[in-house]
Amino acid sequence: MTMDSVLFLCVANSARSQMAEALARHILPSGVTVQSAGSKPSRVNPFAVRALQEKGIPFEGLHSKSVDTIDPVPVRLVVTLCDEESCPVFLGQAERWDWAMPDPDRTHEDLTDEARLAFFRQARDRIEARIHEELAPAAS
Repeated sequence: MTMDSVLFLCVANSARSQMAEALARHILPSGVTVQSAGSKPSRVNPFAVRALQEKGIPFEGLHSKSVDTIDPVPVRLVVTLCDEESCPVFLGQAERWDWAMPDPDRTHEDLTDEARLAFFRQARDRIEARIHEELAPAAS
């Protein structure tokens, strides 16, 4: 597979897929198009931004987008990050990989900001490792 365009999907396009987009743009070669989207876009979670800032990952320009706004033709790979939620459907001929991981936001739990941020750090680090291990070799 020629991996020159990747789309990260989750439901709200607020945390996992946003961090994946920012990390992949930082790690993958400049010729790879990297996007993210969701079925119910909301806003970029401030904890996702903080987790990216801690590692010096650029996050400017990130915003939540609907999967319906993505042109399916050029997308070669779709990576879903949903875990217990239903991931959005992406129509197109792209190869699909499933990197299921829990939503780091944990909105149903009463957590301190530091405890909540710890879940975002874990998700960030898992996504970063998978990009290095699986995507970077495919994009070289």
